[in-house]
Amino acid sequence: MSAIRGSDPRLHRRIAVAALLIALGNIASRIIGLVREGVIAGTFGVSTAVDAFTAASSLTTILYDLLISGAISAALVPVFSEYAEHDDAELWHVASTIINLALLTIAFLAVLLAWQAPLVVAVLAGGFEPGIRDQATTMVRLLLPSVLFLGLSGLITALLQARQRFLLPAFTTSAYNLGIILGVVLLTRSLGPLSLVVGVVAGSLLQVMLQIPGLRGATYRLTLDLAHPGVRRILRLYAPVAVGIGFSVIGIVLDRNLASQVGQNALSTMRYATTLVQLPLGLVAAAVSFAILPTLSRQSGTDEHGFRTTLAMGLKVVMLLILPATAGLATLAEPVVRLLLERNAFTPTDTLTTAGVLRLYLPGLPAAALDQLLLFAFYARRKTLAPNLVQGAAIGCYILTALGLLRLTSLRVEALVIGNSVQWIAHLVIMAILARNLIDLNGLRLGEALFKCTLAGLGMAGTVWAAALMLARFGTFAQLAGAILIGGGAYLGLCLLLRVEALGFFVDAVVKRGRGRV
Repeated sequence: MSAIRGSDPRLHRRIAVAALLIALGNIASRIIGLVREGVIAGTFGVSTAVDAFTAASSLTTILYDLLISGAISAALVPVFSEYAEHDDAELWHVASTIINLALLTIAFLAVLLAWQAPLVVAVLAGGFEPGIRDQATTMVRLLLPSVLFLGLSGLITALLQARQRFLLPAFTTSAYNLGIILGVVLLTRSLGPLSLVVGVVAGSLLQVMLQIPGLRGATYRLTLDLAHPGVRRILRLYAPVAVGIGFSVIGIVLDRNLASQVGQNALSTMRYATTLVQLPLGLVAAAVSFAILPTLSRQSGTDEHGFRTTLAMGLKVVMLLILPATAGLATLAEPVVRLLLERNAFTPTDTLTTAGVLRLYLPGLPAAALDQLLLFAFYARRKTLAPNLVQGAAIGCYILTALGLLRLTSLRVEALVIGNSVQWIAHLVIMAILARNLIDLNGLRLGEALFKCTLAGLGMAGTVWAAALMLARFGTFAQLAGAILIGGGAYLGLCLLLRVEALGFFVDAVVKRGRGRV
């Protein structure tokens, strides 16, 4: 199989290895994340306690996304990468200012929101019964300190990724999930559902502690140099992102508020299904995207051909991996939920409900994965306004779909999930249209890659379905393991038969890494 034409094989192998390192960390974090959800499901089930915690923790997610997460890929990594390559002293000067500014802002907002916690819960979950709302209010106040730790962890992650140190950041989510698991296991008897809150705070602190060794040689300064060109450039790049995240916040608030009204335990069910959707997104889209972002940032404006081929390679690898993951989850939804979550407080009825919701999320999964790479390509070009305006249009699609289905059909929580899938697909479609003015991807055979991977994925889905039927009598674990092995073999064989280019590239990168040739 030929390599991507005109590409730099050495550079691309480095990106593949970085993606593998990130994927390794993501595999660990996702496995621990599944254990976390299994522990929560087994302890609290699909319940109002999990509803209250999900609503309350949405606020910490919103704050982190608004102030830190969105800025990492759009502003921090691109700008930090430039300084890391040319001027280490200036890197730490700019980073110190950003760290100080971010932590001061988070502290101010945390105090304000703790004061107004009842109002926050009323907006986020106005459909809750008064007792559940009071529980969520207490959780909000206790969760707010975690935002400081999450913010600091995100800033350290950006610094390490800009210096192409991917290993420690890849395991931050593992530390976070481990904190929640320990909180539930050790403290539920004494604290009840508040053990979840303690776990979040502990996990966010563990994230910071894990990454501190990666900052060896850092020269933190107690400065707030807002006039520095690097700081001003980060703020300019971040401003449009804040607009986009503002649209996302509207979507999250509306989604949570509607979920609190469509039926008891809707938030719990959506939470468990979303965790399973996030597994392939973290293992595939996030790993590839964060691995290629520093390279795209360096190539942008200086190596147009390299930029094109790097992005095309990333898109092809994501197609290769995300399509079979989607097909497998769709075919095996019930046994997957049964194996991972069904125990103690989580009942067989909960399994059927969660599996049904999971399947409704899946049409948007490939779109969300490919969309992340296109988003990072815009960020590498320092184009942050357009993709974040697109988020507003995508949220509009969610609102129209979800509210329309709620009004015109008998669907309840299903209407919200379908709305989310439509939102992801709409975002990708609009981004793909806009990307035609950003970069010329003609001649890189992306359509051919999509067709071949889709064909192989459909063949795999049929094989998995047949294998799952034959193996059902041997128990859930044997059924899943056998179906995954047989389906994976079928997909690999079909990709080889169809000469899928990304497979040859990916295998070649791994083999050469193993021989020490990268």
